[in-house]
Order: sequence, then C-alpha cells, then structure tokens
Amino acid sequence: MNQEKVLSVLLGPIVSEKTTLATANNQYVFKVRTDSNKREISAAVEELFGVTVEGVTTSNVKGKKKIYRGKTGQRVNWKKAVVRVSEGQMIDATAS
Repeated sequence: MNQEKVLSVLLGPIVSEKTTLATANNQYVFKVRTDSNKREISAAVEELFGVTVEGVTTSNVKGKKKIYRGKTGQRVNWKKAVVRVSEGQMIDATAS
C-alpha cells in the first residue's frame, strides 16, 4: 500500500468515554473514509503505529437530521472502525 493511501484511510481517532474504556480491551476506535475496507484499515494501522492488528470491525454511522434556518438537512454519513491489536501492544492515538 502506498504512503498516500495509508495516510488518507484514517481520518482521526474518536475520543469519548466509551472508546477510552475500550482501550483496556486493546481496542481503538477511528473515523475512517467511507470507501475504505477492513484490509486497508488494518494495513494503515499496522504501518502508521507499528502494531499487529488482530481484527477490524466497521460500521456506517448515519448523519443526524437537523433543522437550520427552518430548512431540514442532514449531516454527513461517516464510517467508524474498531481496531483490535495484539495483547501487550498500545497505540497513542491522541498523538497522531
């Protein structure tokens, strides 16, 4: 996988109370491109952070419906990936 593709797959970490608790189980949550697949996500995490990925779970998140100035709209749909790394390995997702 070329470097440009690797850098474009992961859009950033998702930091919340729920995702912080998931790090105890060696799981890290990232916002990824909607057209990326599990193999690309796994390769990108392994190359960027130097860890061994055991599994990737993805889900498409629907954008919320909002009303702005009396008009109905919808926020952008996005994709979330939960990456499970090998036991004993860590990712400092806040530094990236």
